[in-house]
Amino acid sequence: MTRPVPCHRRDFTYCRPIATRWSDNDVYGHVNNVTYLSYFDSIVNRYLIDAGVLNIESGEVIGLVVETGCHYFSPIAFPDNIDAAFKVAHLGNSSVRYEVGIFKEGEPLSAAHGHFVHVYVDRKSRRPVPLPPALRKALEILTRPQNA
Repeated sequence: MTRPVPCHRRDFTYCRPIATRWSDNDVYGHVNNVTYLSYFDSIVNRYLIDAGVLNIESGEVIGLVVETGCHYFSPIAFPDNIDAAFKVAHLGNSSVRYEVGIFKEGEPLSAAHGHFVHVYVDRKSRRPVPLPPALRKALEILTRPQNA
């Protein structure tokens, strides 16, 4: 098995700052591993809300996380400024694989990166549904390389 290596910022299509919080640090003086998954969720859902394709209160279709993973390379800690970046690695009929990188402000290589998979389901039945056209369109944009 090959050892994962940090990703470069240019590997991602969408990037925004995220503020670290005092409560993100653990007793070892750095951001706790589970907090990175919260950053993953935050950057993706922020994009979807800003794109107008996710209504968290009453949308008929919601994304459920069915898989996640993360590799860690260098520590970050409050009050570091960080950037979260992501791209769509796979766009299926009812599922999406997002790849996410977490970067210290100004750093070209990821402090951590990983993925998660959303399966989009009907809010009431919780059964998978095809991606709505507007959601698919907003996600297709993120499958293209940043420099394309």
